[in-house]
Amino acid sequence: MFESLSDKLDRAFKVLKGHGTITEINVAETIKEIRKALLDADVSYKVAKTFTENVKEKALGQNVLTALQPGQLMTKLVHEEMVALMGGTEAELNLKNTPTIILMSGLQGSGKTTFSGKLANFLKTKKGKKPFLVACDVYRPAAIDQLKVLGEQIGVPVYTEEGNKNPVEIAKNAIAKAKSENYNVIIIDTAGRLAIDEEMMQEIERVKAAIQPHETLFVVDAMTGQDAVNTAKTFHDRLNFDGVILTKLDGDTRGGAALTIRSVVTKPIKFIGTGEKLEALDVFYPARMADRILGMGDVISLVERAQEQFDVEEAKKLQKKIAKNQFDFEDFINQIQQIKKMGSMKDLLGMIPGIGKAIKDIDINDDAFKHIEAIIHSMTPQERKNPDVINGSRRKRIASGSGRDIQEVNQLMKQFEETRKMMRMMSDKNNMARMMKNMPFMKK
Repeated sequence: MFESLSDKLDRAFKVLKGHGTITEINVAETIKEIRKALLDADVSYKVAKTFTENVKEKALGQNVLTALQPGQLMTKLVHEEMVALMGGTEAELNLKNTPTIILMSGLQGSGKTTFSGKLANFLKTKKGKKPFLVACDVYRPAAIDQLKVLGEQIGVPVYTEEGNKNPVEIAKNAIAKAKSENYNVIIIDTAGRLAIDEEMMQEIERVKAAIQPHETLFVVDAMTGQDAVNTAKTFHDRLNFDGVILTKLDGDTRGGAALTIRSVVTKPIKFIGTGEKLEALDVFYPARMADRILGMGDVISLVERAQEQFDVEEAKKLQKKIAKNQFDFEDFINQIQQIKKMGSMKDLLGMIPGIGKAIKDIDINDDAFKHIEAIIHSMTPQERKNPDVINGSRRKRIASGSGRDIQEVNQLMKQFEETRKMMRMMSDKNNMARMMKNMPFMKK
């Protein structure tokens, strides 16, 4: 996510490395590099110019604090300006009404239907709502089928009217049905086009006028860069939508849309899509996004994802097993399943400060766990619960059953044993205290 922009900004800050003071000359050089990085990321020239002028104004004349180097101070100023550019604080959905009606808009291919399913899943699992999906794309049967599949996966009903080509009628009938069955959030997926046209705009205007939604959301593909911003402005001029959804941020996106769209349409980015999975939906936090763009990681989001997947009671039971050296392959594979639910490995690692830059050129396959899972599933229940019984002949059988080399099985056994020892050591408070004492930076 935004790897190219992050690299170029990092190089810009290095211009100040070694300088003891902020001067007009070294600031001008750094600002030039920052502006170039923003333009390369497909940020509009006007926004990039205003952004860098604001940073320059704040930087000049400032005394560098004893705790900060000039490069660090410039990073801080850019971070603050970036947060302000993206809206300052997160913007929540308006869910005060019962039922809340949410109208989806956007071009075909932007990920609108997928997002409708993700949003329904988010509201059901994280907000305790009872959502109701409505298929109003009367031109693409595939979109209706896709919404049905998504609805089945998350256990949310999908309203359709086969043969009816009037989206206004479908939407009004769906709302009446949802109200009669006590659904408290109605998400209406509308038709998109490959490009903006007058017929499309008039149709969605009619739908909006007829149902009076409490939230109108515009879904846009972040990979389209500045085109996404221009499309958003056109839709906003006609619909006056309430918020933006940026999809496909896990792809090769340069970041221009995320940085520019808020200042152009004056409406907040509310969610971002970071993958195909139904759980790959995040609330948009400007400060956290700025952290990630500037290579500072996003530990808060990482912890929140972990909290969503890990059960407190199960964690307590696991802690007791670790303390008694009873951690087994059943526990090990359960932990793998929990981690996989959190998102792509590269995305997760990128949230750890300093790791994102280190792995930017490394291709991390999300199927990396498959070989481990195959080996563990080839073990008998007894072997999984009591790894100590796995001798040489059993290892050969496990290798054969999983289709892996005996060396891979041996390597997994060795890594598992080392993990078990480390986990046991860390569960002992006395051991942890001794480890902390021995660390040089802790002594200081």
